[in-house]
Amino acid sequence: QVQLAESGGGSVQAGGSLRLSCAATGNTDSINFMAWFRQGPGKEREGLAVIYMRADITFYDDSVKGRFTISQDNAKNTVDLQMNSLKPEDTAMYFCAAQTGTTGTMSLSLNEYNTWGRGTQVTVSS
Repeated sequence: QVQLAESGGGSVQAGGSLRLSCAATGNTDSINFMAWFRQGPGKEREGLAVIYMRADITFYDDSVKGRFTISQDNAKNTVDLQMNSLKPEDTAMYFCAAQTGTTGTMSLSLNEYNTWGRGTQVTVSS
């Protein structure tokens, strides 16, 4: 099994930056894809960025493309999300998720992910 734990959330003013980190423990060799999602107040959870762990290939939702960067640190078993030019509408609970097993897909659909962290809050003030 894999366990995920997010960190790095906090409060920032619009235009600022935050870096989120997702630490993976357990059977990390079984992870094929990892992604970041967020869920704002009264909104559905949405996918932001995904990384294919075995080839370092990334894909972004249009809402964050050019502002957010997903990356992996194999030595630390972490996947980070660098968030720049933050806007008040970026305020949300941010979750990392993993696809584990023998198959996977480069997807931002939450239904594809079988392992989730508990989330970290990001608040952007105007």
